[in-house]
Amino acid sequence: MRVGSEVCPVTLRSLAAVWIVCSLAWGQQTTPDWQEQVRKYAQQQDWNAAMHIVDLEVARTPQDMDVRAWRARVLLWSGQLADAEREFREILAAVPQDPDNWMGLASVYSREGRTEDAEKALERALELDPKRADIHAARGRVLRDLHQLEDAKMEFRRALELDPQNTEARAGLLSLRGEAKHELRFGVDTDLFSFAEANHDGGVSLTSQWTPHWATTAAGAFYRWAGTDAGGFSGSVTRKTASLGALTVGAATAHDNGVIPRAEAFFDYDRGWKVGQSDWVRGLEIDYGQHWYWYSSARILTLHETTTLYLPRDWTWSLALIGARSYFPGDGTDWRPSGYSKINFPITGTEQRGLGGNLFYAVGTEDFAEINQIGRFASHTYGGGLRFRLTPLQDITGFAAYQKRIPDRTETSFGFTYGIRF
Repeated sequence: MRVGSEVCPVTLRSLAAVWIVCSLAWGQQTTPDWQEQVRKYAQQQDWNAAMHIVDLEVARTPQDMDVRAWRARVLLWSGQLADAEREFREILAAVPQDPDNWMGLASVYSREGRTEDAEKALERALELDPKRADIHAARGRVLRDLHQLEDAKMEFRRALELDPQNTEARAGLLSLRGEAKHELRFGVDTDLFSFAEANHDGGVSLTSQWTPHWATTAAGAFYRWAGTDAGGFSGSVTRKTASLGALTVGAATAHDNGVIPRAEAFFDYDRGWKVGQSDWVRGLEIDYGQHWYWYSSARILTLHETTTLYLPRDWTWSLALIGARSYFPGDGTDWRPSGYSKINFPITGTEQRGLGGNLFYAVGTEDFAEINQIGRFASHTYGGGLRFRLTPLQDITGFAAYQKRIPDRTETSFGFTYGIRF
């Protein structure tokens, strides 16, 4: 209301109040809670969007260590472990009495393979809050990884005393009912050819980790190739040491019917190293092996070398080179090179249950769809697979591949395996 040239002060106050109320309501409607937004983007694995939101909050309140802790968690979830470790250390230097941040640092150490450091960080977290069931469960998992099974069992039980509904502690106790030493795996494969009838094969294998240093594998397989049935048995022994790696030696024999090797012998040496926590390579593994095949009408020797790079976010990339020495009666001896590249990656899930995948490409003179078929033809193979972890003790894997051979022939392969550990 105007009185002459003046504005009524009551009206001004009313308009201001309305503007403030409307502004607050508009802000609540258009600016959702930033933590919920970060969780949403984390579930979608959109790490750039999640980090953008957190960085805005850090810029707004740079001294707020709770906000910094969110930034450290996003770095951890996204696999940027070196940056996550640095962030948690800076936070703990400012607020050393927060058990959540010690738990976060322990998670980083666990992902880095620094299990003893993770256990020390969790000890510190328990000193600060000994009645946290989640900390006891986390320490139980780390002690289990360190093979301190009795101490791990005590931590899981303590977690259940504090929180009877703690599913991680319950699963941890179940996993300690005799640590799984054996894996039984069943599988079937099918090959469809453009120039012949289909091949089918299947098998069962049992791998046993008797001690931390000794393991054995026994496997049986059956085949129906080109209308002919065949079957075989193989066995191997592996010796592992922390300093020297793992050496495997084995052999196989078969009722071959002229379609599979009648006898085989092989050895394999595997060694890994931790490279560091750089942005690109976290670990390196090199595997070298030799395999002899004795067919009814040919003798084959293969030499293989595989290098695997362990990358951020639990990705791996493998490159392999293979040399095959073939001897066919009346045709002499011949060496042929080949190789393949394979990428493994997580898709979704947790340590208890999850889905992962792989993609591969192979080129050479060998049949990479079925590694025990070796012949003189050039080929290119494209394929991929999935691995679904049903529980910590069960998984299902599947694969599919398409191979182009010369002259103008193709093969399509697919199969799956089911594994259970006990």
